[in-house]
Amino acid sequence: MKKVGVVMGSKSDLPVVEKAISLLQEYEVPVQVRVLSAHRCPDEARAFAAGARQAGFGVLIAAAGMAAHLAGALAANTTLPVIGIPLRAAGSDGADALYSTVMMPSGIPVATVAIDGAKNAALLAMEILAVSDEALAEKLAAFRREDTAKTLAADREICEKYNG
Repeated sequence: MKKVGVVMGSKSDLPVVEKAISLLQEYEVPVQVRVLSAHRCPDEARAFAAGARQAGFGVLIAAAGMAAHLAGALAANTTLPVIGIPLRAAGSDGADALYSTVMMPSGIPVATVAIDGAKNAALLAMEILAVSDEALAEKLAAFRREDTAKTLAADREICEKYNG
């Protein structure tokens, strides 16, 4: 199975990013985690992205707040799918990071999830890998069935309580 690269711009991003890492590990998807800033170590970020396909990665996830150029910087240096997680930062609701992540120029796509949407980034990465991995596809289908069952159980509980 191809690996997922999870890159954050700062170690302070880890509390949000751990939600993606944990989910990938739960589903036994190989993951490599890095701290590479688009601004503080651009050469290392560029080298990581440029060598990612050869290193066995299938998808990259990039999490950054504020200027949030990390996903775009990685995407500019690889043809692998890149998923951006815009992050809230001190003094920011995350809208600046969302706009920075989603507003990529034509020809350099970045799939973007919700602000602090690490869980969805992991699920999207797994869906991309599952295109060619039937076992992972089945695990994701089971996740959806379980999620549906939980929602319908909550619906029954609410209906009984409020609708008699």
